[in-house]
Amino acid sequence: MQYTHLGRSGLKVSRLCLGTMNFGPHTDEATAHAIMNSAQDAGLNFFDTANVYGGSGHRGWTEEILGRWFAQGGERRERTVLATKVYGTMSDRPNESRLSALNIRRALDASLKRLQTDYIDVYQFHHIDRDTPWDEIWQAIEVAVQQGKILYSGSSNFAGWHIAQAQEAARRRNYPGLVSEQSLYNLFRRELELEVIPAARQYGLGLLPWSPLQGGLLGGVLKKEREGVRRSEGRAAETIKNHRNQIQQFEDFADELGHEPGDVALAWLLHQPAVTAPIVGPRTQEQLDAAFRALDVSLDDAALEKLDGIFPGHRPAPEDYAW
Repeated sequence: MQYTHLGRSGLKVSRLCLGTMNFGPHTDEATAHAIMNSAQDAGLNFFDTANVYGGSGHRGWTEEILGRWFAQGGERRERTVLATKVYGTMSDRPNESRLSALNIRRALDASLKRLQTDYIDVYQFHHIDRDTPWDEIWQAIEVAVQQGKILYSGSSNFAGWHIAQAQEAARRRNYPGLVSEQSLYNLFRRELELEVIPAARQYGLGLLPWSPLQGGLLGGVLKKEREGVRRSEGRAAETIKNHRNQIQQFEDFADELGHEPGDVALAWLLHQPAVTAPIVGPRTQEQLDAAFRALDVSLDDAALEKLDGIFPGHRPAPEDYAW
């Protein structure tokens, strides 16, 4: 396993992050525990979850599954860099969502209880809260750090100017602020290159891309359709229809390289300087094993240029759209 620092921090994390959103709703607990055992045995030390994961009928379910896994001992918790999130609505009570100081305090304690641990390594804001001032948010986080309940702070789904707001507010308080940003980023969706990635690099944040295969569209979807393995419906089918030629070019190029499309898509992210660790969210052991293959895929400059031709990216703003 390869390791790197999370942003400008001294924290070392694996180049892949285990996303756990499927644990509970789509992956039963025994399988989830086996996947986590396998991931940790392979050296993957970075696990990501959120307080809302588990579905509308059982929010917190995923954290509970992780908590029971940690409780098995064997230094499972000590070997894990644990990240969870706060923001989502946990009940119909008015202060059970977003980033008020009250919700941060209550949500953090609830996550710690479900996870059966006494601290979170990276506590992430799942979304921007436009109604809560940053001084209130950072004061709540500083208290949690002083109490030993969290070590680092991260963001998720922030715009570039939200990162700047957060970091400048933290700077006024002589507080380190964010060390990571978790966002949608893959070959198919490269909007982050306009402003989020420049902001993250300017402020020393590590980038944690979620949905690295764009919901399976970069995982050999056309080949799977031909083989009868997958049938796309709804929005996914419409996307495939509108981008079939582009996706086919990508799958053909992956064949030329001698790799599976999903391995190439994940390897492309690992070759991006701003990326710390793509978040892979396996439902099965086989999907986790497939993610590990990407660590051994090397893309030279010609291959990266070819991929840019198939999936054009962005220059930083404003040069992307103005002189």
